[in-house]
Amino acid sequence: MGTDPAPASASSQTLPTTPSGGEAKGREMLWAVVAAFGTYFCMYAFRKPFAVAQFDGLHVGDWDYKVIAVASQVLGYTLSKFIGIKVLTELKPNRRAWSIIALILLAELALILLAIVPAPWNLFCLFLNGLPLGMVFGLVISFLEGRRQTEALAAILCTSFILADGFTKSVGKLLLDSGVSQFWMPAGVGILFLLPLLGFVWMLSGVKQPSKRDIVARSERVQMTSQDRKSFIIRYAGGLIPLLMMYLMVTVVRSIRSDFAPEIWGSLGVTTTPELFSFSELWVGLAVTLANGFAVLITNNYRAFRVAILICITGSGLLLAASLGQHTGHLSGFTFMVLIGIGLYLPYVATHTTLFERMLAITRDRGSLVFLMYLADAIGYLGYVAVMLARNALDPGGDFMVFFLPMCYITGGLSITCMLACQFYFSRQQQLAYARSLAL
Repeated sequence: MGTDPAPASASSQTLPTTPSGGEAKGREMLWAVVAAFGTYFCMYAFRKPFAVAQFDGLHVGDWDYKVIAVASQVLGYTLSKFIGIKVLTELKPNRRAWSIIALILLAELALILLAIVPAPWNLFCLFLNGLPLGMVFGLVISFLEGRRQTEALAAILCTSFILADGFTKSVGKLLLDSGVSQFWMPAGVGILFLLPLLGFVWMLSGVKQPSKRDIVARSERVQMTSQDRKSFIIRYAGGLIPLLMMYLMVTVVRSIRSDFAPEIWGSLGVTTTPELFSFSELWVGLAVTLANGFAVLITNNYRAFRVAILICITGSGLLLAASLGQHTGHLSGFTFMVLIGIGLYLPYVATHTTLFERMLAITRDRGSLVFLMYLADAIGYLGYVAVMLARNALDPGGDFMVFFLPMCYITGGLSITCMLACQFYFSRQQQLAYARSLAL
């Protein structure tokens, strides 16, 4: 697979067992974990709190205001992902930290404008809010990729947005309950998190580059040209396409669960409280972090890749089981939301932490985790905007579970099929690479 060293030998490469860093290395990794987790956790304070407001009675023509609000922010976020495919893969490392700060400040300014500009014209402010935020994840993950500990670091990073999703909504709900208006609340939450974010970005700027042993184990991550990106997609299209299809479906349903959590809880007959959002995501984050962080213990890249595919299939199976349990009345609303969250985040986080990271390590091709993640995110969020607009056009006022539950069934079934196809492709590629190495 590729013109660089044979993937079979690269993926089976063994590393020296002697210590390489001891306590100093441990402190470096702890510093990186805290910096990345804190930075992205705080970023969610500028993105998600507005979703806890329901904007009852507000419409844009025949369209529900909140649906258009969510779509506006996600459209900006999606455009940011497409821009990031080029910008972030070509960005020099010394510009990453300052770029994060600039993007966050632009997002907060947009939230202030959201409160000042009258509705419905302020919907454009949410588009402007999503536009810079879409590139923050790529900047943060670029500090962590290409290391022997990347799965563990990335799993903890992904836990940040699972927990922050609930926690920042809880903060937003507290501000609403204390009398802050639903249009000023998002900017208020952002201001509360601005100072901690600056501290975590400062920490992030001190994270060291991957060592020589990291490069031997995982391949060097480099800036990519337009031709590099095109060549990579064409070369591995047979495995990338089903993987991207799975990620598209999971992103759509995960985003619906996140952005319309109050409506889904209401359809389940559960009264929302500030602590509900945090408590449900705490269980999801714990389960997903343990499952995906485990891959860091597997040194063989191809074996770790296969384990990640199994995690994705397991998550999709759990998604089907939870949907059936809710459909037949065997699950409480809280249990259903937790299991659905685990089922969605297992493949979602496995893609972030292991699938793309080990794919690069297997192929030893010119590429980066940021490129693959932004390619997947751009497709995923574009699909989410399309689904939400279609849903509002066809059934704008219906019970949300009537829409959400079938989406869970479809995503679970098709995702399993896609991951089996992905496994078949890369298994075949490994066999061909091994045959070529024997012929030589």
